[in-house]
Amino acid sequence: MEQDLVVNEIFGPTVQGEGRSMGRRCAFLRLGGCNLSCSWCDTPYTWDWTGAGDSGVAHDPRKELHRRPVGDVLAELLGFGTDLIVISGGEPLGQQERLVPLVAALTAHGKEIEIETNGTHAALPELVDAGVRFNVSPKLSHSGDPLRRRIVPDALTNLSALPSSTFKFVCQNHRDLDEVAELVDTFGLASVWIMPIGRTADDVTKHMGELADAVVERGWNLTTRLHTLLWDDTRGV
Repeated sequence: MEQDLVVNEIFGPTVQGEGRSMGRRCAFLRLGGCNLSCSWCDTPYTWDWTGAGDSGVAHDPRKELHRRPVGDVLAELLGFGTDLIVISGGEPLGQQERLVPLVAALTAHGKEIEIETNGTHAALPELVDAGVRFNVSPKLSHSGDPLRRRIVPDALTNLSALPSSTFKFVCQNHRDLDEVAELVDTFGLASVWIMPIGRTADDVTKHMGELADAVVERGWNLTTRLHTLLWDDTRGV
């Protein structure tokens, strides 16, 4: 029996806005639900039903979440004609058992797949074996989530051992970089990317300029948020 995915939105063609594949043409599958509640989250409509985030807006899960059969999701994603599929959220690894057949079908069609994850779930072997690349974004203290929820040692250890993983941290200032350094040392994280916080082009540019020199000095990579520079916080692009 075919399983359903809890989907927030599917859109494309667009470009990957962050990290190692920034600028690449892709399609997005955004899943619903998250086990964290970051105050500055730029996709609160995938999980915030009470107005807990900075915006104070309570979103309606009846409007935002849709149960979609894997076959329907596959057909829609293939219809965009992109080589790269990005699976995001919310927290997509919260549904990873149901993602396995979708990933298998996409890879059978020659698609590359990146999964954006907050790093609190270990990856299933089936996803690893399929060649999925994991863009892991552990949350720092400024997210507002307690340490025990946002940093799960077993999950980070699992993900850090995968050659397909990169680690992307949302930062605002040099104190945030010190916090990143502690996590890098503790878990042996490689391929580290620093991304400026911001929901507008002005905010992203400002914080990126403040962080750039220190990021380079620490031997890490710097990524902007290309989609924010182009479209601010418009959904579905």
